[in-house]
Amino acid sequence: MLRRCAPGSPCPGPLRQALPPSATALRHRLLQCAERIPEAEAVLDLLEKCPEHQKKGDFPVIVFEGLDATGKTTVTEAVKDNLNGILLRSPPPCISQWRTVFDDEPTPIKRAFYAAGNYILASEIAKASTQAPVIIDRYWHSTAAYTIATETNGKVQDLPPAHDEVYQWPEDLLKPDLVLLLTVDPEERAQRLQRRGLEKTKEEAELEANSLFRMRVEESYRRMVNPACQEVDASPSKEEVLKTVLQLINKHFVL
Repeated sequence: MLRRCAPGSPCPGPLRQALPPSATALRHRLLQCAERIPEAEAVLDLLEKCPEHQKKGDFPVIVFEGLDATGKTTVTEAVKDNLNGILLRSPPPCISQWRTVFDDEPTPIKRAFYAAGNYILASEIAKASTQAPVIIDRYWHSTAAYTIATETNGKVQDLPPAHDEVYQWPEDLLKPDLVLLLTVDPEERAQRLQRRGLEKTKEEAELEANSLFRMRVEESYRRMVNPACQEVDASPSKEEVLKTVLQLINKHFVL
C-alpha cells in the first residue's frame, strides 16, 4: 500500500504513482498483477480492443460529476431524455462487475482498474458521439479526485497546489466538451443517502464519516483543468436543477 501524504506535505510523487498518467502506464500496472488477478487479464483484453487514439464525433459529450447522492442519476437520465441522447456510465458495464475485486487491492492496482474503465469508456463515447449527444455519469475527474483525496491526509490546504499536474486531463484520453459538477449541502446529501438506504462503498462510508475527506474530494474536483468542472448547485428540486443544467448546455451548444 502506498504511504499517504502527511498533513502539510502534498508529496506528489506517491500521488503520481497512484494515478496512472496514460493508457500505457495503466496497462503496465495491470500486467504486473495479471497472473495473480484473472480479472486484470480480462480488463487488459478489453483495452487491447480499443483504438489507441479515440476521436469524438460531431455530437456534444457532457459529463456529470459529483459525490454520491448529489443527483447524478436523476439528472443524467432527465438530460438524456431531453436531448434524445445516449447515456453512458463509468466504470462501463463490461467491467463494473469486477469492482469489488479491485476495491480490495492495493491503491496502484485499484486506481489502474478505474483508469482503465475510462479508456474503455472512451471507445464507447467515440462511437456514440457520431450518433447523438452523449451524457456521461462520471469519467476521469472522479478517478482523479478520489485518488488525490485518498492519498492526501489532512485539510484542503494539504492537497497538491492548484495547477499541479495531477489535476491535468491525460493527453491520450478522449476529452468531453462540458463537465458539470453537482454539489449539495452536506446535511442534505446525508439525508438523501439515508433515504436511499443503499449499501455503502468503502469510499462512500468515509465520505459520510470524514468531513475532511469529503472536502478534499470536492476541492480536487474544483481544481481539475483542461477541461475544468463547472459547478451546479443541485440542492433545489430536481425540476429546478434540470432547468439550470439545460440552460448551461444550451449556452455551450446549438442542439
